Amino acid sequence: MRIIIEYESSWRNSFLDGSNDEPLPKKGRNFIASMTELKKPENFYQRTITKNTVMGILSRLIGDQRKLYIARQSEHYYFGDKEQLITFEDKPKVINHEIAYIRNMKGSTDQNSFTGMIKVNDPIFLSDYSQDFWGVLSLNVEQLCDFILDGKSVNQFSIENSISLDPISVLNRLEIIGKSKPLEAIDRVKEASNKLLTRFEKYKPFNAKGLQLILPMYCSALYLQLQRLETKYDMASAKSKMGGISGISNNGFTPKDFMDKYTTGEKKLIYGNPYIHEEFIKGEGKVKHNLTKASGQLEITLNVEVNIAKELKTMIEDAGVSAFYMGKKGLAYVSAMHLR
Repeated sequence: MRIIIEYESSWRNSFLDGSNDEPLPKKGRNFIASMTELKKPENFYQRTITKNTVMGILSRLIGDQRKLYIARQSEHYYFGDKEQLITFEDKPKVINHEIAYIRNMKGSTDQNSFTGMIKVNDPIFLSDYSQDFWGVLSLNVEQLCDFILDGKSVNQFSIENSISLDPISVLNRLEIIGKSKPLEAIDRVKEASNKLLTRFEKYKPFNAKGLQLILPMYCSALYLQLQRLETKYDMASAKSKMGGISGISNNGFTPKDFMDKYTTGEKKLIYGNPYIHEEFIKGEGKVKHNLTKASGQLEITLNVEVNIAKELKTMIEDAGVSAFYMGKKGLAYVSAMHLR
């Protein structure tokens, strides 16, 4: 018996982790098609028509709407003794690579955005300690090393570009520092970094090539300054509930978390993003992978006796399934059934 299925615009990518062959977790399968998650190669799932796809289609055609793994565990799974007799051939005629906008319904927030009005009158920017505290970000690398190693106060340095005491200025300065190129870990830079290592367990100073990262030095220097200023000032207004600096860790910062404390609105929700995975291929450079859609024909062959083929044909006709999904999205229908 042969069953011919025509399909149109069948999506050949998956946006959730886990497997259809397993029970759903309590909170559902994780959405892994956000811009952040798609940077990880293991989260770019490409799909093809498999035996599971075929068995799911056949079960749907005879009216069995259970998940395939549940049907297979049942005593009344129609194809339980027939799966080994079933083969298939996928014949895609058209394959398109499209940019699709994928909706994210889990309530994730944009890492680089915020909402509401900015509160510039927060005590962390208006207190007696504020200039000394945020002034650490105004130091150049050489001055930063002197600050860490020699215990100098910020006002002892000749600063060319002092920082304005408001959230946006601080955030902009952090972003500029974050773009600084790594340095060789030698001389005063190495000494300063080693001192920070002895003070902060979470401090991670090096990249994969063993070069000194600049942003972690400045962020950890802020925490060092916080400790030093506590001997002179009440620094409670500079700390988060967890005792740290809101939105700033020992190694970096997160704009949405930093601005969350200094804005009147909530964090900005992400409602979706284009489905694009970028990959660097040696000899080709950066390659962008988009959503794949296929249109074509699926031919399913069942090597069964004529009486079984007639029974199956009758079951399919009685169920009356006119159209169905082929994998993720897409439209498919049975165009022909041949008993021989």
